[in-house]
Order: sequence, then C-alpha cells, then structure tokens
Amino acid sequence: MIATPPEPAAAGSAARIAAARRVVVKIGSALLVEAGTGRLRIDWLEGLAADVAELREQGKDVILVSSGSIALGRRVLRLPEAGLSVDQSQAAAAVGQIRLARAYETVLAPHGLTAAQVLVTLEDSEVRRRYLNSRRTLGTLLDFGVVPIVNENDTVATDEIRYGDNDRLAAQVASMAGADLLFLLSDVDGLYTADPRVDPAARRLERVTAITPEIEAMAGEAGTTLAKGGMKTKIIAARAATRAGCAMAISAGDVLRPISALAAGAPCTWFEAHGDPRVARKRWISGMKPRGRVTVDAGAVAALGRGKSLLPAGVTAVEGGFRRGDPIEVLGPDGAVVARALAGYDAFEARLIMGHRSDRIAGILGHPGRAALVHRDDLAL
Repeated sequence: MIATPPEPAAAGSAARIAAARRVVVKIGSALLVEAGTGRLRIDWLEGLAADVAELREQGKDVILVSSGSIALGRRVLRLPEAGLSVDQSQAAAAVGQIRLARAYETVLAPHGLTAAQVLVTLEDSEVRRRYLNSRRTLGTLLDFGVVPIVNENDTVATDEIRYGDNDRLAAQVASMAGADLLFLLSDVDGLYTADPRVDPAARRLERVTAITPEIEAMAGEAGTTLAKGGMKTKIIAARAATRAGCAMAISAGDVLRPISALAAGAPCTWFEAHGDPRVARKRWISGMKPRGRVTVDAGAVAALGRGKSLLPAGVTAVEGGFRRGDPIEVLGPDGAVVARALAGYDAFEARLIMGHRSDRIAGILGHPGRAALVHRDDLAL
C-alpha cells in the first residue's frame, strides 16, 4: 500500500511536531523572495522566526535549509530572472549569501537566538571525511543552541559537485543531523494524484507509506521562475529522508506562521519514516565494509557497552591503512568483533595515540585532536 486513510490533520501533524527532537525546515526561494521585484519578504521571515523560537522553547533543535541567495543577489546585480551563466549565478550567490545570512540574523535575534551560516556542496555528504566534519559542525552548533542556516555553496560548486536543488540538500542535512522531521515548505500543499492546476479530479494524498513507481509518476516539474525544485525532487528527497528514519511533510509555506499552521491542521502530505533516525544510522554503519580494525581492552569494551565513545587509552592494536571517516571493526581482547564504527583518526595517527590518555593527543600529534578515536554517534555495537 502506498497511501493510508487520512488521519485528523491537526492531531496528526501536532503530535508529530510535539514528539520530534530535531527538525529540519527547507525554505524555497519562491517563499522568501518576491517574484518580479526580488525583494526579501521580511514579514514572512519574521513569522518563520517566531515559529523557530517556539520550537526551540519546546527543547527542539532546528536547522533551516534556505534557498534565496541567487535570487537576492540577482536583484542587486541587476541580472535577469532567467538564463544566467554559471559565472553570473555564482556572483549573484556571493552577493546574496551575505544578505540572506544578515536577514536570518536580524529576525532571530529578537528571540534570543543566534544564527550560523553553513555552506555545503554535494561532496560534503558523499566523502566520508567531509561528511563527518559537516555532521560534527552541525552537532556542535546545535549543542550551543545555535540555529544553523544551511545553503549550497553556489559560489564554488560546479555541476559535478552540486545537489542542484535544496529539496535534496535538505534531505541529506536531515539524514546527516539525525533529524526526526523534515518540512519542505513549498508553493503547493502536498503531493497530488495529478497536477491540480490542470486536473480538477486531482486529490491530495494525506500519507505516503512507501515510494513506489506509481508515486513517482505523480511528480511534476518546477512551477515558478524562482524555484528550481519541482515535485520530482521532493519525491527524491522523501526517499532519502525516510530511509534515514526521518518523516517528511510537504506543505504550503505561504502563510506568516507556516509551522504553527501545520500544527493547527493545515493540509500537507506526510511521508512515513522507515524506523528511527538513530537506528537507521547504526544500521548504515553496520552494513559498511571495514577498511581496518582496532583491538581494545576489556575496560574499553565495558565502556562501549555503556554507550561511551572509544578513547585512545583503551586501544591496544591498530590494523590496516584506513583514513579518517572509513569504516572499521572494533575487536575485544579475545579477538571477537564488538562493534563497527567510523574512524575518527586515520590509521597512522591512531597508532601514534593508541594507549595514551586523550589529554596527551596534542603533544603526540603536534596539533589539537579529538578526544575520541571513535565518537559514540559513529559506533554500532
């Protein structure tokens, strides 16, 4: 079955939001920037900031994936709305990114919230070392109570290293951050069986439990000048997010408090998560082919069983030529595999620091290092 009978919209969305621990919200250019004028919709952004502040007051982490830098920069540089060359797009992004970051800083500050700009490319989620760096950065920002504003680094990205649209970027960020919910705020209020602009019989699906060829066939293309992503990219995003244990909603964002509207019962389409995001990540790590192994003492095995990270002091041997971010096996003193993990150091540095206390790492390596050889979030028992 691809879709289920509708649940009461208010109860369904409100309950999901209330239960969430970490939320990613994707904002499209068409919502953020006025068509034709290229001006920032500051009243809409202030409403979104109020929603973010409310989520933060409820103890939830919030990450925003925001389009708009090219659209804002295009107006400043007096460039046309369509037909920009790569160089022109990157120049517009460079100008627009400053304005976009400043706008978020301005609307979040009255709520006592700090904004941070995080620029990424496709390589940051495909190359494990860079994936770990990006994940750690997001996690640290959230630990400090900061609201990360994520955008594709259009000023340097080429076609070979681009996501191409922020729907897929948002899904990757949700997966990377271990989010429970992903909201795609759009100019449509969900997935329809056909294009409702041309087919009066089209109906909106309330819930999608599996993305089948039939669901994919319902996808259309972009409907506005400013927005790159159409429904097709949203379905691709839904597949990535739900596989990572993150539920996703497509909803119309063109209201002043879009998240509050969802909680109050605004129409949307929910894509059901396949499991818990933390479990999904552990399963992903467990399924990777190891490129090396480390042996640990009994004390380290016991610490891992209590949910602790693997510190260098508990490591007794290092095998293989793995790099930071590569999958490795963790063996107990009897040689049995006790875990699979993503290495926090490459094999050369791991051999140098094994058996030593974490406060000696900087002296041994000659530069500040991480306390753990494997962080607990990167370890699957």
